[in-house]
Amino acid sequence: MAKKLINVSVNGKAEEKAVEPRTLLIHFLREELNLTGAHIGCETSHCGACTVDIDGQSVKSCTHLAVQCDGSEVLTVEGLANKGVLHAVQEGFYKEHGLQCGFCTPGMLMRAYRFLQENPNPSEEEIRHGMAGNLCRCTGYMNIVKAVQYAAKKLQEPVTA
Repeated sequence: MAKKLINVSVNGKAEEKAVEPRTLLIHFLREELNLTGAHIGCETSHCGACTVDIDGQSVKSCTHLAVQCDGSEVLTVEGLANKGVLHAVQEGFYKEHGLQCGFCTPGMLMRAYRFLQENPNPSEEEIRHGMAGNLCRCTGYMNIVKAVQYAAKKLQEPVTA
């Protein structure tokens, strides 16, 4: 099958790669770019372990083709921290024990990141609804909600120099 050349920005880094048209984004990220943070879970978009951010939207990368990202900006969990400083959602999951086995955590972090861009001051019910597309097999939802609440509060604090 003929490969197609795509140009994509991943975590702020320009990438130009030839990919087969049927290559799923999750495989492109993990196998071509060695970004293994996003996990392959259900491969049907139900669990959300593969969630990444594409052009400002949460996307399940297990059912999204890499060629669909040509010209796009992709953010993965590896791109959340800045110069070794955890993003507020990462800090929230750490401080509020928002993970158990950790398999769902990269997808949860990416969905929480986008969700708080969409709704910076959510209620508990809105968090549960906003995160509903991401499943935790350990059922640690209470601490995940607390982690998102922590991040929401942290993101509203004034930035200090």
